[in-house]
This record gives sequence, C-alpha cells and structure tokens, in this order.
Amino acid sequence: MTKGQALTPMMEQYRQIKSQYPDSILFFRLGDFYEMFYEDAEVVSRELDLVLTSRGGKEAAPMCGVPYHAADSYLARLIAKGYKVAICEQMEDPRQAKGLVRREVTRVVTPGTIIDEKALPARGNNYLAAIVGEGGNLGLAWADASTGEFQFTLCPGLEELLDELVRLMPAEYLLPPELATDASFCRRLQLYTRGVITSWAPAADPADARQALSDHFGKDKVDQVELPPAAGLAAAMVLSFLQATQHSSLAHLDAPAPAASTSRMVLDQATRRNLELVACGREQKREGSLLWVLDKTVTAMGARTLRRWLDQPLVDVKAIKARQEAVAELVDGFILRQELREALQAVRDLERLAGRVAYGTAGGRDLQSLRGSLAVVPEVMELLVGVRARFLLKIREQMDPLADLVDLLGRAIVDDPPVGIHEGGIIRPGYNAEVDHLRQAAEHGREWIASLEAEERERTGIKSLKVGYNRVFGYYIEVTRPNLPQVPADYERKQTLANAERFVTSRLQELERQVLGAEERLVQLEYELFQALREEVLKVLPRIQRTARALGVLDALLSLATVAVDHNYTCPQVDTGMVIQIEQGRHPVVELVGAHGSFVPNDTYLDQEQRVHIITGPNMAGKSTYIRQVALIVLMAQIGSFVPACRARIGVVDRIFTRVGAADDLFAGQSTFMVEMQEVANILRHATRRSLVILDEVGRGTSTTDGLSIARAVTEYLHDVTGARTLFATHYHELVTLAGQLAGVKNYCVAVREEGEEITFLRTIVPGSTDKSYGIHVARLAGLPPAVLKRAQELLEQQPGGEVRAAVKTVKSITLTSIEKQVLHELASFALMAATPLEAMEQIFRWQRQLHQQGTEIAKISRG
Repeated sequence: MTKGQALTPMMEQYRQIKSQYPDSILFFRLGDFYEMFYEDAEVVSRELDLVLTSRGGKEAAPMCGVPYHAADSYLARLIAKGYKVAICEQMEDPRQAKGLVRREVTRVVTPGTIIDEKALPARGNNYLAAIVGEGGNLGLAWADASTGEFQFTLCPGLEELLDELVRLMPAEYLLPPELATDASFCRRLQLYTRGVITSWAPAADPADARQALSDHFGKDKVDQVELPPAAGLAAAMVLSFLQATQHSSLAHLDAPAPAASTSRMVLDQATRRNLELVACGREQKREGSLLWVLDKTVTAMGARTLRRWLDQPLVDVKAIKARQEAVAELVDGFILRQELREALQAVRDLERLAGRVAYGTAGGRDLQSLRGSLAVVPEVMELLVGVRARFLLKIREQMDPLADLVDLLGRAIVDDPPVGIHEGGIIRPGYNAEVDHLRQAAEHGREWIASLEAEERERTGIKSLKVGYNRVFGYYIEVTRPNLPQVPADYERKQTLANAERFVTSRLQELERQVLGAEERLVQLEYELFQALREEVLKVLPRIQRTARALGVLDALLSLATVAVDHNYTCPQVDTGMVIQIEQGRHPVVELVGAHGSFVPNDTYLDQEQRVHIITGPNMAGKSTYIRQVALIVLMAQIGSFVPACRARIGVVDRIFTRVGAADDLFAGQSTFMVEMQEVANILRHATRRSLVILDEVGRGTSTTDGLSIARAVTEYLHDVTGARTLFATHYHELVTLAGQLAGVKNYCVAVREEGEEITFLRTIVPGSTDKSYGIHVARLAGLPPAVLKRAQELLEQQPGGEVRAAVKTVKSITLTSIEKQVLHELASFALMAATPLEAMEQIFRWQRQLHQQGTEIAKISRG
C-alpha cells in the first residue's frame, strides 16, 4: 500500500484486518465476492490467472476477486501451491448494518488445515505435523484436521523421525523457530515429503503443554495416556495452531493418542519406496503399487483405513488372525459380501462431514449427505447379525444407527438443498409452522404484485407498463417516455432512465413491505433453524465418528476379501515360528500387469537352518521380482490379507528391510554408492533374527574387489550376528562359495535354457548356482548393434578365465564320435535311482575308460 494514501472506511477496515494476517492471502468478503487487494491481488492474479483491476482514484489499489459460491476451487489451487488464506466474512446483513458492515476472519486455511472437499485427497489423509526436540528425543504429533485423528510418538533420532514422516507424508510442518531456521534440518525434512514448513512457538515447558491439552480435552482423557515431554510439546503445538487458525470448537478432534508402535511393523523409507506400497515410479503414481491392487473399497473411510494397514502391518499374531477370520468369512459369504458392498456404496465421507459440522461450515447438502449415510447403518447392522467372526461382531457393536438424528434431518431438510445457507430454501415444508406461513405469505405477495401490473395497465391504459424489482430500489412501476402523459397523479417518481421513468404507489409499497418482510424473515428463520440442526448433530459427533470408523474397517475387510476372490489368493498360516514357507508364490502386482497367465510362480523356504539365500542368475531373469514378491507376501499376510500363493506359512516378521536398485540423492549431495551403503548400514543396525531382509545387489557401486569384499562381509554379518532371514540377489558369483562355509547359507539360481547364442529365462528359482551373468545375451535382447556384441565377446574372452570359456565354446562346436554318442546315450538312459552305489561307480568307470581309449577331442583340449 502507498504510504500517506487516503483510505475509505472500507479499505481502512481491510488494512487493519490484513495487518493481523501478514503471511496469509486475505479473502475479503464484499457482497457476492471475495476480493483481494494490493500485493495479495497481484499474487492471486498471477497464480490463478485472474484479471487484475483496480479500485480508487489516482493511487488505485490493484484488486481481483472470485465468486464466494465458487471460492472452494480457487482456494484449493492456492493451498496446493503452498499459500495460506485467511477467510474474512461479513458478520452481519449489509441491508441491516448501520454504517460499515462488520467483518472478521472466521478461519485461516493452510496446507495442513484445509477441510474443503475439493482440496483434500479423497482416499488419503491430510496431516498437520509438529516436531519438537526435548531431552535428547524428537517429539512428533500429527492430526488430520478434516477427520479428527490425532496421534503422537517419540523418535530417538532423525532417521526414525524421517521413517515416520515418509509414512505420514504431512502437508504441513509446525517447527519451533530454532528448527524452522535450521536449513540442514529443513532440507532433510522436505527431501521426500515436501510438506510446507511453518514456524510456530511451542509451550514454555512440558507442564504448560500438558495443561493446554487438559484444558481442551479434559484432564481425565489426557491422564489416560503416557505423554513424554517432547511428544506433549508437539501435541500442544498442533492444538494451539488449530485453535488459532480454525476459530471453532474443534469438537471432532480426538484426544491425542500414542501411535501403536510396539504392535506394528516399522517400515523405513527405503523399504516403502522399494516395495512400492502406495505409489510407484518417479512420478509416484498409484497405479502399479500394492495399494492399487488391494484397494477395492467403496468409501473414503475404507480407503484411508486400508492405507493405514499397509503403512503399519501388524506383528501381533492374535490381531492378525482376527482380521484373517473376518476376511475368510467374507470370502466364503458371496451374498453377504455383495450385499454389504452395495449398501456401503451409499455412504459418503462421514468422518469429514462430521468435521465440517464441528467447524461450522457444513451446509444443507452436507447434512443431507450425513442423513443418507447414517440411514444405511441399520441395513449394515442387520446383514451382520449372523456372522461368526469376532472381529465382524465387534465392528457391528461399534455402529450406531442414530435413528433420532436421521429422522430429525429427514423431516427438517429438503431433498435437494441449495449450496448456501443464507438464501433460504433449506427447510422442508411441514417442519416448522412459521416457515410455512412466511413462505405462503411471500408466495402470495409475489402473486399480488404480478396481478398489480395487469390492474395498472387496465387503469392507466398504458399497455407497455411493467412492474419490476432490483436490490437497490426494490419494486417499481416502469413507464416509457411516450406514455408519461398518461401517468396518474398518485404515481410517485422514483428513478429517471434514458427512455423511461420509474414510479411507486402506496399500494405497491405496502405489498413490497409484506413480500420483502416475509422473505427476509423467512430467510433468517430458516438460517436459525439450520443452525439449531447443526447443534443437534454436534451433540452426537463422537457417535457419528465411531460409526464412521467402524464402517471404514468393514469396508477395508471387504476390499481384502474381494481381491482374494478375484485373484485366487489363499489364507496364510501366521504364527510365532521362524519359518517362511511359500508354495507357488506370485508377485501381486506383476501378475496383473503382465500377459494373462504368463506369470511363473515360485516356492520359498526360509528358517534359521537356511536363513540366507544367495540367488544368482542373469539380468532380467526375475531375481528382483522374486525377492520383492516374498517381501510383499509377508507384508500382506501381516495386515490380515490373503496372499497370492497356493499355500503359505509366515513366521511373523518384526521388520522388513530392503536394499534394492541404484539410486542417488544429489539434492543431499550423496552418490549412488553412498545411498547404498547408508541403506545397508541401517539394515545391519536394526535387523534382528525376526526380520526379513531382501538385498538386490550390494557393493556394485564401487570397484569389483571392494564391492565383492563388502558384499561378503555383509552376508557374513547377517548370517552370524543378526540371524535375519535374508534373500540376497547378486551378480557376485563368488559369494556362492559361502554355502559351503556358513551353515545357514543356501544357493539358489534362476533357471535358464541355452540354445546356441540364444537364452530363454524360465523365471523359476531352483537350488544351485550359476557362474555366468549372461550380460552379452541380455545386451543382444536389448538390441545392441552386432559389431558391439562381437567386440564385447572378444574382450570377454581376453579377461582372466576367458581361455576356459573359449575352450568350452570349442567343445560345443565339435562333432561327436560314435563312442561319445554311445556314452551320452547310455548316460541319459541310465537308471541312477535303481542302481546301488557300487553299480553306479562301476558304470562311471566304464564310461571314463571308453572315452580315454577313444582319445576324444575334449581330452586334448583339457590337456592343452
């Protein structure tokens, strides 16, 4: 704003309110628009591609605006770009205001506090997170302002904190000033999550933080949980920020609860990324992820529940079996499953509808959606009457049909309410006698005014006379200039136009008072009645939230059952043993995206006696797919899902670790090899004998000798120290010698069929090892020019060991003699299993003697 500029009272009001929210764009309500001025107008004009105009004289203020009824879409775009928006509303009717209309900011919308449906991920959460360092620990608290979820945890270090944040993917961080200005900390924070950082002062000490939480939620609720000082400070930060920005009761917000870390599997950021649990590829698309396969939910609550299960698999066998039992009953009950899914399709997002009621932003359509969703609950409860699974029975017990509220909203609100709540038309006829009377008076009044036009035409003889209305002058009689001589004496001039004059009469003014008075009172009364309905909903908000969450759990179970039936999954045996046994296991994603029926299943057996598998084989043969599929099957089993296998037994895993592929972190100044070594270090620090480790190459980012040495040392450490069940896919064929040196190491390889220079990947994992990478074969498949392939073969044969390969190649090209053919024929037909050991040795001796006597070419080459 220009200093010294004279401001109108309205612009002075704008300036004063804007000064209270300097870091937010101010949506300033003027009639039917939200207007922005000065710097805000310039920013919004640029970001939303709106026309920039001006207001005032010489020192005109830049301005732009958006219609209030369509503001949500504009708001969503600004929030998505990281801006904060303060919503400034008119707090009184401009027609009744004396002087300047009173305006106040009713809420501040930030990336972590948005509640508008169009700006929220429908099938995911939108978290606001706070981080506080205290006593050597990092306290983390997070809340979803739209659903009311509120939790906290304590992280011993930065890596553990980052693992949690990658799971939560907060939209906004609240940091104390000292952390908010720490460039290194903020860079690490935003490396994978990209949340907006907001500086926010915490409470003075843990005692003040606990008191603030007790004041809002009640001392009894806060005392029920163990609240470490750092976590308490973080939780109080979240609460104070929501109170400062939302200007509402926050009645839907849960009391902060500890995240159930001890009963859940911890997945670090590398594992989440490498297993592509909820997103895949550089673009982080949902398609192709495990969530994409498993999510057949029909409600938003169900989708969010299923994602939380994937983010935190269970480690408690009893809890896993409870989910399995419920999924199994839904798998077996075709009719029950179909009827439940059909019923749930009518359920809207009850959690977020409850949130909008708490914030005071719910409109008539929201309450109608709430009523329609709750009306489904009795049907769902009836369908669950005969179920046997205890988990399903528990879900039914948590549901509340709220029949009185459903009946109230059904009687009070019309079937198709208007978007706004200040224009009337919300209340159903018959609900309130005064509304019915005023509505009838307003309708009759309009009829009387319409009939007045015909009467005045008849009385004056002016056929073009018409009765009109505008918001400035109200009702009027308009007469064109040529007919002015015929205007009666009782007409009072109201307005002059270029080609006509506008008049009023005492009768018209009386009718206007009746009509407008009835309409104004009707609108006001409907608004008051609607507010009372929202208060009734507010009283039962906890019951609505409990029902919503129960429906979400049911929907998630139905999704797992539907996928199990559609893709022929089986129920795994989950126990506390150390065996991981999978028969005919399949990769849940790859089998769907490949050609139908083309996926080759594989078996897996891991226990403490054979806890490390060294898997060799060429590139593209399927090693990576195989080791990932084992990890995914284990994870699916521990969320209570059926799995893609003919049979599976899973000794419960405390953590899954992955070291897969080549990736660098140039933003953090780290090379591919450094990232690889950091991931390996994390595994070796935290893996236990109950963990599952999958390694897809270790040490390939440095020299061969260094890399091989590191790979061997890592394998020995996993075998000797951690005891973790491990699948290690590698091109270091030298590692296969460990199988003869370490009792728990076994060799496996991918079967390959060779026909001359052509190879076929059989995609089958078999016992044994391979001594070749088939790199040149794969290069041929990739389409490298023949000259390059030929030269590569020449160079390969010049490497140490190349003479042997050349000799073998020569052997393959030799024409066999009749003696050699006879020996091969006898070998192929020899009944080994029917022979005694002595008979087998004698037969081998005879074959050797025949070949030596013949003096074969093979013997010559071997001597040379």
